[in-house]
Amino acid sequence: MQRRFLDYLIIAFKGVAMGAADVVPGVSGGTIAFISGIYEELIESIDKVNLGVFKVWKQQGFKAAWKSINGSFLLALFSGIAISILSLAKLIKWLLHNEPILLWSFFFGLVLASILYIAKQIKGWSPKIILAIIATSVLSYFITLAEPFASPDSSLYLLFCGFIAIIAMILPGVSGAFILLILGAYQTAIDTINNLRDGLLTGNMALFKDAFLKFVLLAIGAVVGLKVFSKALNWMFKHQKNLTLAILTGFMIGSLNKIWPWKKILKTRINSEGQEVTLLDQSILPSSYQGDNQIVMALVFVVIGFATILILERLGDQKNKI
Repeated sequence: MQRRFLDYLIIAFKGVAMGAADVVPGVSGGTIAFISGIYEELIESIDKVNLGVFKVWKQQGFKAAWKSINGSFLLALFSGIAISILSLAKLIKWLLHNEPILLWSFFFGLVLASILYIAKQIKGWSPKIILAIIATSVLSYFITLAEPFASPDSSLYLLFCGFIAIIAMILPGVSGAFILLILGAYQTAIDTINNLRDGLLTGNMALFKDAFLKFVLLAIGAVVGLKVFSKALNWMFKHQKNLTLAILTGFMIGSLNKIWPWKKILKTRINSEGQEVTLLDQSILPSSYQGDNQIVMALVFVVIGFATILILERLGDQKNKI
């Protein structure tokens, strides 16, 4: 079915939601793509982007080449993601520092609903499926306990971080931002996005040049990782869909520990702006939280997060119509 402008506008909105999720540790843009009904099309479209496109372009023209990679879909989606990341990075950073309980409560509700949605897609439960969920839940949980190490300065390390993070960002249940946090590159990534925008808007070319170099290194790693992993993921969804869904469900269950709103700080560090930030924390009960636990508002935001997934699920139900 031929898509209309409104259809691509909806796809761009889904990209905005993916970008917002990718900015925050603990939430995956891949989860948003899956819930909103565009995940398999996204993976398949990325898999089609290869050098063969130039051959099609040469023989049949640009229009045929663009259509062969589902270019309009990818452009609309990645435009939404880029707009979201560039516009929300500073807001998310502010919320993480000033309203962490409410922010994490929202995403806790979002991921909780996502787990139920993805598990519901599994057709044909078996001991292998249950074992996969348990194993990946345990693995994901222990990943959330890992202590991040120092922020990298090496160009090769930034390439590596981009490669690993993009794999997580397109994998439902695994947060690319959290992987960056564990690798010690999350603050670098957020600062790069903010400095890139600020340098461009203020005309500070020194700030822009430094941020642009780091952005290019992360982007190159991301493009390579995206291309390499999309082929494997595309194969898994086509040949081992139930097992793949079980693995994703397990990763999401384990990740709930990371986005639990109430934390006890165990270690801190000084970031690049001279601020003291959390290095390692531990999930605790709201009653054990030092200070205002905001329990009522937190529950409200959990419900809002849960309801957001229901709305995205409804949008996903329209997939076959566009």
